[in-house]
Amino acid sequence: MQVKDIMGYLQELAPLSYAEDFDNVGLLVGDKERSVSGILVTLDTLDEVVNEAIDNSCNVIVSFHPIIFKGLISLTGSTYVERAVIKAIKYNIAIIAIHTALDNAFNGVNAIICEKLGLTNRQILIPQPKTIKKLVTYVPKKDAEKLKMALFKAGAGNIGNYDHCSFSTDGLGTYRGNDDSNPTVGNKGELQTEAETAISVTFGKHQETAVLNALKQNHPYEEIAYEVTTLDNNNQHIGMGMVGELPKSITPTNFLKSVKQTMGVPCIKHSSFGDTKTITKVAVLGGSGSFAIQAAKRSGADIFITSDLKYHDYFQAENEIILADIGHYESEQFTKTFLVDYLSKKITNFAIILSKTNTNPVKYL
Repeated sequence: MQVKDIMGYLQELAPLSYAEDFDNVGLLVGDKERSVSGILVTLDTLDEVVNEAIDNSCNVIVSFHPIIFKGLISLTGSTYVERAVIKAIKYNIAIIAIHTALDNAFNGVNAIICEKLGLTNRQILIPQPKTIKKLVTYVPKKDAEKLKMALFKAGAGNIGNYDHCSFSTDGLGTYRGNDDSNPTVGNKGELQTEAETAISVTFGKHQETAVLNALKQNHPYEEIAYEVTTLDNNNQHIGMGMVGELPKSITPTNFLKSVKQTMGVPCIKHSSFGDTKTITKVAVLGGSGSFAIQAAKRSGADIFITSDLKYHDYFQAENEIILADIGHYESEQFTKTFLVDYLSKKITNFAIILSKTNTNPVKYL
């Protein structure tokens, strides 16, 4: 097995094309063609974590956070980032980061929090725009069904909870090939009128290469007429944060006590309870979530669980919602266990190790 195979499994879980523009995900250090001896999974790739990988004979580190966030202009070992990168290169250790790709995945970071808190009827809090594309192509009527099946196999035609979705229109197509053409149907230099079917299918933007390859491999024409457009439809399975419901309403105090225990949080900072008497609907966003406060309010959530809220962020609650900061590390701590479980199912009989290094930089007295 090679490093690129690990990346492929992670892409199935959380396509990197859905990571935020500011992020740095994918293979950050190493050769994708290198054979894998072992995998260490961590939240952060610190110098101590690289040592842990070395001690466990792991030459791949799957990290939630990227160790390289901005461009490095030197490698002198003067910062914790440089020291970790230098050591990884020295010992031929590849580093893969997944970060906001997993944040935006329906079964990713926020689903893990929802699962821990027992939330049901989960929905994406902030759907990521421009993630759905549409292909329209024209094919001889007799080849339409075969082409549709090939496009479906490549991942096209999936909409929410449905698959094999398409729309077809029959009509007449015309074309005339020049002297250099080699038409599959008709003769060069002659105007050809052909009974054709216009096929329209949607697909996720991460599937574009596979869908277009299927089109080109299964379309009979020498020259294929097609168009790809980006739709404005919301994608209910891609986006930041989640909102769900508790099976039974609970008071704010008892709910926060439950969150503290379940998430192993030393303390929770929160806004005023205001007029909120019970908690039923809960919004969550792992990591820094102040940007999603208004979305949480619009969702009708009674409380928003996130981290890294600043002093003035709490004023945005305006007694319409409770804002609760449980800590950045604490909101994402179960991610590495989740990744170990996922990779262990994909890669059996292989060393996939959960890092024992606590990388939380925040300490509590």
